Amino acid sequence: MCAQLAAHYRSTWVPEYAREHLLTNGNDYTYDDLLLIAQKQIELEEQAMQQFISSTSAPLPGASQENVPLFIDTDMYVMKVWCEYVFKKCHPWILNQLVNRKYDLYLLCNVDIAWIKDELREYPDLDTRAKLYHHYKDAMVNQSTPWIDVSGDYEQRLKVAISAVDKLLLD
Repeated sequence: MCAQLAAHYRSTWVPEYAREHLLTNGNDYTYDDLLLIAQKQIELEEQAMQQFISSTSAPLPGASQENVPLFIDTDMYVMKVWCEYVFKKCHPWILNQLVNRKYDLYLLCNVDIAWIKDELREYPDLDTRAKLYHHYKDAMVNQSTPWIDVSGDYEQRLKVAISAVDKLLLD
């Protein structure tokens, strides 16, 4: 969805580094691997932000560069839940990033669409997916950044996300 949103807003997006890491290093990851993944995710986010700020590409017609969003596929809440779910603990560095990093909006994807298998995805069963979703939702409820639950089919999800981003940009 991030790529679709970035295309819609003529913007850019930061992919999830974990996919690259796991494709390169395999699915047999450790607790320390999750810290490395988190650090690289933040590094990619920072690089994208610097490139985004210095970009001279034209934003949407009638919009200023300040009104063009940067989309980030994942963040430290995902890393926190991942660490805690798999290893029952979370790196302090990740927790510190949660406190220090600020975002404008979270899009929490519900589990109401079919799970699509790929070589990296874990937890195909709906019960586990629902349990993880509730961990993410709990994180959203207990922080101050606005968030929305994104559900429905792929087209509906994109429409809901665009509507939420439009509202954010107009406020």
